[in-house]
Amino acid sequence: MKIDRIEAFQVQWSPHDKAEQRSAFVRVRTDDGLYGVGEASPMQGGLASLGMIVHNIAPALIGADPMDQAVLQDRLLHRLVKLGPEGALTGALAAIDIALWDLKGKAFGQPVYKLLGGAWRTALPFYASIGGNGAGRSIDEVLGIVEKRLRDKPAAIKIRFDNPRIDLDEGIADHIAKARAVRKMVGDDFPLAFDANNGYSPSGAIRVGRALEELGYWWFEEPVQHYHVKATGEVARKLSITVSAGEQTYTLGGLAELIEAGVRMIQPDIVKMGGITGLQRAAALAQAHGVELVPHQTQPMIGHLASLHVAAAQLHATKPCEWNDPSTRTHVLFDHPPVPVDGLFHVPDRPGLGIDFDAKALAARRVDIGACD
Repeated sequence: MKIDRIEAFQVQWSPHDKAEQRSAFVRVRTDDGLYGVGEASPMQGGLASLGMIVHNIAPALIGADPMDQAVLQDRLLHRLVKLGPEGALTGALAAIDIALWDLKGKAFGQPVYKLLGGAWRTALPFYASIGGNGAGRSIDEVLGIVEKRLRDKPAAIKIRFDNPRIDLDEGIADHIAKARAVRKMVGDDFPLAFDANNGYSPSGAIRVGRALEELGYWWFEEPVQHYHVKATGEVARKLSITVSAGEQTYTLGGLAELIEAGVRMIQPDIVKMGGITGLQRAAALAQAHGVELVPHQTQPMIGHLASLHVAAAQLHATKPCEWNDPSTRTHVLFDHPPVPVDGLFHVPDRPGLGIDFDAKALAARRVDIGACD
């Protein structure tokens, strides 16, 4: 079995979507008719990653054995490292890796979690991740969205304060007021998390963290700029609330630096950091250092399922899986879109990831970037 074709394409969810609003996918085909599907990080529509796949990665994979996914990833990472070892390159490699794991599962007739060593659990709780809670949304509007998301029976709620990351500490009083209002609404015992999206200085983060501690929040995500690793560790050490980071860390070395700085919960993203192979390695790193691995994941279909397979096989899964702001617009594109039932996602036992494109729906929305064969 050899790889003989790789397709890279975007999906335009609505006719008015701009290129940077689309999702980024790949399909890896072999000479015996099998194929696997993968997803890249959608930042700016994933165009940088898809371009690397078409021009740099796919030509090097034609004729390769698709079972060698880890060797192929490491070889390409080192060959292309001067394109930038983090970001677009690791997102491109993640898409290929996910597709190769999907293909491998189909080849062996097994779900991916079986190939990872088996599942500790196949019914996984989730937390509802709610974005956009900054100055453009009132407290009542925040509470209205939280109330709506509670109908899906999440195990926890995370409120995110999206911001441009250049005006640090703006709106701290508003953020704390919203955190307090959400706590009052859900009660003292319901698990809550707070995502600052790199919005504070160290002193501002400590101020917010102290308030979150009093409110009984579960964790405090990305309080300061991601590139200030020592400052992230400083905040983590000065607070009793769990401080997490790693969504914007794309290498094992980067995660190790966060852990060494004092971060006790790392959150790499499967579509940004080496796919299933990368996330498995991150889980081993976390276990070796006694820190929590709670993957970041906001892509609702292929990326989400890939992350669920890894979570199913994870020994110390201490927190629920992330489920981003949901939208049924993505469901039409797939044959078995994952949806929670009574507060749980059930990992498919079909071969591979357990998801595929609906051919007709894809044809109507596909925007080709290129193919290599």
